[in-house]
Amino acid sequence: MTSPDTAFDHKAFLRNLTQGPGVYRMLNVDGEVMYVGKAKNLRRRVGSYFTRASNLRIANMVTQIRNIEITATHTESEALLLENNLIKEHRPRYNVLLRDDKSYPYLFLSDEEFPRLAFHRGARRAKGRYFGPYPSAGSVRETLQLLQKLFPVRQCEDSYFRNRSRPCLQYQIERCTAPCVGRVSAEAYAQDVRDTELFLEGKASDVIQRWVGKMERAAERLAFEEAGRLRDQISALRAVQERQYVSGERGDLDIVAVATEAGVACVQLFYVRQGRNLGNKSLFPRSVDGAESSEIISAFIAQYYLGKAVPQQILVNAEPGDRAVLEESLSLQAGRKVAIQSRPRGERARWLKMAVDNAQLALASRLASAGSARLRLKALQQALDLPQPPKRMECFDISHTQGDQTVASCVVFVDGAPSKADYRRFNIHEITPGDDYAAMRQALERRYRRVLAGEGSLPDILLIDGGQGQLSVAAEIIEQLGVAQVLLLGVAKGPDRRPGMEQLFLLGRSEALILPADSQALHLVQQIRDEAHRFAITGHRQRRGKVKTRSVLEDIAGIGPKRRSRLLKQFGGLQGLSRAGVEDISTVEGISEKLAQEIYAAFHGNK
Repeated sequence: MTSPDTAFDHKAFLRNLTQGPGVYRMLNVDGEVMYVGKAKNLRRRVGSYFTRASNLRIANMVTQIRNIEITATHTESEALLLENNLIKEHRPRYNVLLRDDKSYPYLFLSDEEFPRLAFHRGARRAKGRYFGPYPSAGSVRETLQLLQKLFPVRQCEDSYFRNRSRPCLQYQIERCTAPCVGRVSAEAYAQDVRDTELFLEGKASDVIQRWVGKMERAAERLAFEEAGRLRDQISALRAVQERQYVSGERGDLDIVAVATEAGVACVQLFYVRQGRNLGNKSLFPRSVDGAESSEIISAFIAQYYLGKAVPQQILVNAEPGDRAVLEESLSLQAGRKVAIQSRPRGERARWLKMAVDNAQLALASRLASAGSARLRLKALQQALDLPQPPKRMECFDISHTQGDQTVASCVVFVDGAPSKADYRRFNIHEITPGDDYAAMRQALERRYRRVLAGEGSLPDILLIDGGQGQLSVAAEIIEQLGVAQVLLLGVAKGPDRRPGMEQLFLLGRSEALILPADSQALHLVQQIRDEAHRFAITGHRQRRGKVKTRSVLEDIAGIGPKRRSRLLKQFGGLQGLSRAGVEDISTVEGISEKLAQEIYAAFHGNK
């Protein structure tokens, strides 16, 4: 054991450390577990912490190590399970930690003469069918509301059902057929239950086809009111199907995407079961400062899935370094093969991009919260020694492809949050291709001539993505225009261009200001800089790609006037067709599955 008041002698410790698999626990001077990790080779992995830390967060932890405890295991898979249990037990400060460890919610359909559809969480002991799991309680309740509009299956408690003497309000608004008082036969109710099951099994098309047949028969016998009701039901079911159907998918999979910015991470989890998108949830792990996306994904999968139901496949946007071990452990747990895939193609690549986009949106919302913004502004005020927190900040960035189609972006943050209505883009003309200084001069001059003419307000801080060179260009333009009382701040990437190593340059100071990686002020600067970069790239891509003005159907081989007419009638126009999945499109007469995929790809830009 190492004495609490002495530094940890890692060299002596490593000399006697096994090279086999196991779990290690880093302890501080108080004996608290700061970090738990697993390794295939304990000596090599633990030794790596004392040669070069992967980021500043880990480097800071290493300085506090006073002891390391080891548990050797037979296999790396055993180490993974033990690591997960120890993380849940100790909640170490420097591990990437999930905040949500609740059991999955399900939809429950009871097994009785008049079954009940209900929300369920916990042990599945009651007799009946369980559909799910769903990502959140909200997604289950949303599905229950949709089903109540489509299929009149009761959702009331059994005690309420057994003691009714007359129909309740749900019967009056046609969302229940009142089996409690005998207003519907057992056979008719059983058909509604079967339709509900088909929908939850991802077979809504079977229900639609049967309803279409009933609608046509009702119209033939001139029962137009019944036909109209069925038409509305079909329309409602198609609308729900559009929202929940995942084109071309038949099995179960989860989509896990992580987005990181300014020391905060968001993990977005989408559930697909039997070809239906059951919804998504956002999780915000703790202690992710400086952690790579692959590390966060690895920690998430280990903590979230071990001991729980696992789908056949997990799509991720960053491959975990221990993918093989995770796959082995999850496969043993599930009793079948479980695959983790980071480079999907075709439709699955589009779903993964959707999850990434949602992660970025949720992260942006988190960063823009009022409390977080106030703390960051106060930290920036202190870091830059300002008399008061900055009210308005603007940041510029340049984007081009080898000097072609250059676009400059200007993003605006007010009170620490994005003010997107004030964002501006500038298409840069008449400069030497690739001359970023000239592009910056043109953008700044155009921007602040307009501001001086009354369009918008001057910022308190003007951020420039770059070092002393870019900052000098900005200072020239600001001085020429006679703009006063604007603080110029250059943001340059540090060594290896790694996040957390940025250098800040202030006009008139020769030395760069380097803030700690966990600084709230640095996080705010990173967020503004990254937003300017994103906005510039988006504008550049839009400028490069010209939007087609003709109907996309006209460009698809095999789609003539007749098929085009059938498609537009079936889906009510191009807008309805653009929302349809491959499965829905292929049900139209004359449209094969291959042709349906081409039509879908034409609308969604994924050939």
